[in-house]
Amino acid sequence: MKRGNLAAIVIIIIIILAGGAYALFHNSDKTSTSNNAPASSQNNNTQSSNAVLTTKTDPTLGQYLADPSGRPLYTYNADSSGVSNCTGSCLSNWPAYTVTSTVANLPSGVSTIKRADNGQTQYTYNGMPLYYFTGDSAGKVTGNGVENFSVAKPSSSSTPSSNSSSQNNSSGYPY
Repeated sequence: MKRGNLAAIVIIIIIILAGGAYALFHNSDKTSTSNNAPASSQNNNTQSSNAVLTTKTDPTLGQYLADPSGRPLYTYNADSSGVSNCTGSCLSNWPAYTVTSTVANLPSGVSTIKRADNGQTQYTYNGMPLYYFTGDSAGKVTGNGVENFSVAKPSSSSTPSSNSSSQNNSSGYPY
């Protein structure tokens, strides 16, 4: 096979793979919604999703990260990049956002670490380990500022994005 033909085939394969990856993370036919919010709530909560993270917008908090089901995610101020310092009893209120299946082609800013305490694989965003708060549910952010944890915020350069949909949310907390 001639070099020119081989180069053309390689370029076509790269274009096809890039298009597939784009479609996977920017699927406009899927949106995440939740029916857990009270019907009488007046706050709008916009979100966009991908396979690992959802970016939600709350009128008080602004944008924050959540898992695909809409549960808010947090970072621990005592952690450092790639290292979780929330262990033992800390995990009872702040469970780690762990990988439950094979992960490939993570969105920009998302990676994983292996936890030193239990060997589980935990998601990180921009290097910082991600956690849930046991008092939260989909669309409810109640752990922001509690026990040195902060709701995870997307960075402007690596914000997960996809399609947006509107959802009501009321946390009941004036952040």
